Amino acid sequence: MSWSPDHEALRGRVAVVAGATRGAGRGIATALGEAGATVVCTGRSSVTGSGGSDYDRPETIEETAELVTRLGGTGIAVQTDHLDPEQVRRLARRVRHDHGGIDVLVNDIWGAERLKGGPADWNTPVWEHDLDAGLRILRLGLDTHLITSHHLLPLLIGKPGGLLVEMTDGTAAYNAERYRISVFYDLVKTAVNRLAFSQGHELAPHGATAVALTPGWLRSEMMLDAYGVREENWRDALLPDRGEGRPTAPEGFASSESPRYVGRAVAALAADPGRARWNQRSVSSARLAGEYGFTDIDGSRPDVWGAG
Repeated sequence: MSWSPDHEALRGRVAVVAGATRGAGRGIATALGEAGATVVCTGRSSVTGSGGSDYDRPETIEETAELVTRLGGTGIAVQTDHLDPEQVRRLARRVRHDHGGIDVLVNDIWGAERLKGGPADWNTPVWEHDLDAGLRILRLGLDTHLITSHHLLPLLIGKPGGLLVEMTDGTAAYNAERYRISVFYDLVKTAVNRLAFSQGHELAPHGATAVALTPGWLRSEMMLDAYGVREENWRDALLPDRGEGRPTAPEGFASSESPRYVGRAVAALAADPGRARWNQRSVSSARLAGEYGFTDIDGSRPDVWGAG
């Protein structure tokens, strides 16, 4: 039998997805929505305010919130710059006032995709790398997570069973043996795995769980645009001789995943009463798909890492 989401699995639960505008964050928010959760979607890109992301892209947190509601949950958009402690403090106050506490916190803030550069820029040694860009990568990828945890984790530990998900690129085991793009990128993605470990140590006495989670090759909006395809026809990116100056994706793109896949991993963790067994661990969406049985939106279970 094919898998389908349980639309009541997280009914009555409240989640904050920090960095929900696009990519994995949007996929997580929508997957929590299709499981019935109330999802507070935060990010810098809003239709109502200034100060959008560094990407100059059209996606907004309001769009994400609308998708959450359309899928059966309750989506709430709150514009927040997670580098600004005062804005995150206001977010925490609003969530406490409106909901009392939260059951799930997802730290998916990033925003440095352009700063990391493309393949031609990778492997640039630290002494040749643009220092300002490198330090901003650290701020966007680490400071944001720490600021958000500082202000929002008190809302998570009010009752046992809370879940913190730290989103990164690569499992701890994978990253420990491989250099990842640049010193700055490598440091951020390795450190986020450790953040889940250290925060899990601090959360355990409160009955809460922290997990580091990585998607595989993510078919984000930016990735689809790069290959000139949409989610509906993404496999066309693998065709040779595409013309019109559109690049052909590498063979490994065939194992890529939609953002909803890693979102369903978060939803599965949140719905598992035994989630504490994952505390302080670093896992991939594919690893959790094998454990919980969920699939991507096309019914597949891609695993770009090769071993889950």
